[in-house]
Amino acid sequence: MSAAPPSAATVVNRLTGRTLLGLIVVFVTQLMLVVDASIVNVALPHIQAELGFSAATLSWVVTAYALAFAGLILLSGRIGSMIGARRALVVGTLVFIAASALGGFAVTPEMLVAARVLQGIGAALAAPSTLVLLMANTVPGQQRNRAMSLFVLAAGSGGAIGLILGGVLTTTLGWEWVMFVNVPIGLVIVAGALAFLRETERSHARLDIGGAVTSTVAMVALVYGFTVAAESGWGDPRTIAAFAVAVASLVALVLIERRHASPVVQLAYFRSPRTAVPFWTMLFVPAGMFGFFYFATLFTQNVLGYDPLGTGLALLPFVGTMLVVNQFTPRLVARLGERVVALTGLAGLAGGMLWMAQLGAASTFLTGILGPAIVLGVGAGLTFAPITSIVMAQARAGETGQASSLLQGMQQLGGSIGVAGLTTVFTAVTLSGGAARGVAAALLGGTVFLTVALVLFAVWGRRAPAVEGEATDAAGATDAAGATAVRATAGAASDRPLVVTGAVPAIAD
Repeated sequence: MSAAPPSAATVVNRLTGRTLLGLIVVFVTQLMLVVDASIVNVALPHIQAELGFSAATLSWVVTAYALAFAGLILLSGRIGSMIGARRALVVGTLVFIAASALGGFAVTPEMLVAARVLQGIGAALAAPSTLVLLMANTVPGQQRNRAMSLFVLAAGSGGAIGLILGGVLTTTLGWEWVMFVNVPIGLVIVAGALAFLRETERSHARLDIGGAVTSTVAMVALVYGFTVAAESGWGDPRTIAAFAVAVASLVALVLIERRHASPVVQLAYFRSPRTAVPFWTMLFVPAGMFGFFYFATLFTQNVLGYDPLGTGLALLPFVGTMLVVNQFTPRLVARLGERVVALTGLAGLAGGMLWMAQLGAASTFLTGILGPAIVLGVGAGLTFAPITSIVMAQARAGETGQASSLLQGMQQLGGSIGVAGLTTVFTAVTLSGGAARGVAAALLGGTVFLTVALVLFAVWGRRAPAVEGEATDAAGATDAAGATAVRATAGAASDRPLVVTGAVPAIAD
């Protein structure tokens, strides 16, 4: 009689240091891509002075990256599934490295903006593969929960870390190093991916050309529309035209995806509130959190008079708290479930933002920023990992790349919506009440976004769904993650990578 298959806990104990090193590559990749969305912010005055940007064109240093990243990420998720997740990560990172070097050597505004576009293209190709590789290189339970918490720590704290790092580099080495710093980091990522990550199986489905084009046009038009609205107002002809193109593209996308056998966007995620709400939640959360990063930066520089380095350091309480809370999140998820932990985190985010919205002209770092930043760090540490786990667990086999790209696309779109909408509020209030009141009003608007996310998840949120083939351990208890389960095969006892059934692709030799 054959021996009973090993439990998930036993299999986890057999994983080698190679797996850990591979996961570190994934975490660093995600951190680098998110950091680059904000690292240039505190360097913008120096960039403007040296390269001769006008006040009207300076924002394109930030916008160009967001447009390319958000616009191409849905298409990139499908490309990654066709060529393999590791290959997509490596190619995307190489493009990102080359673009970063080009940006560091930029001598004209056009050269820097072009480099930022190329960075966005590289980021869009690499980003969807990070979650796919994480899922494919871990097993369900505490190990995957821990890996997911570290991944979302990189994703959730990357904006603040970018501001801190940007301040340090700009103050000590010059603005060029906010670009050059990506080169050595990217080279380490490429070497680590080739050495420690095994390629995933490729999808042989036909590429959805119509869906790829319409999804790209829709995302670019939406992000561009919100960006122009923030700069020139909602009545600007470019804003109206961009939203008209976006609506037309979205309608065409839905019509195309309903007929295609292997669509770029799985419309099934949006047919039920229970499957759609995790995605909508991750649209509204970044809308509020981007407002926190952006307007906390404005307050520290314009009201408190901090330099770039001081502005970055002012966000350390947020990052530090999030780091600490992430150490406990996997255990809380295993004990309480994703829904309870995420709801607690969302309540913390909304409460922390409401607290910070009380900022005034007489506020200081200690009285107006420190406490709310700590509460926001707790909320972020409890929110991102459980909701990300739910999104990835409800993806069917072979669709993790699409789920990952859709999740990150919603986050990019949410950030654009938040910055545009809250900037409109800030501008209107600042004209009549000053910068401090403008920041407070914008943060109050961010509280609205986070409250909407809280209400949506409270009504329709759920735990990560179990999938067909879920295994139990020797005691008959289900896996603590409440998600996919391990099928213990003969290969699990050897040095071969694990094959995980359900929501993740197998790892190819």
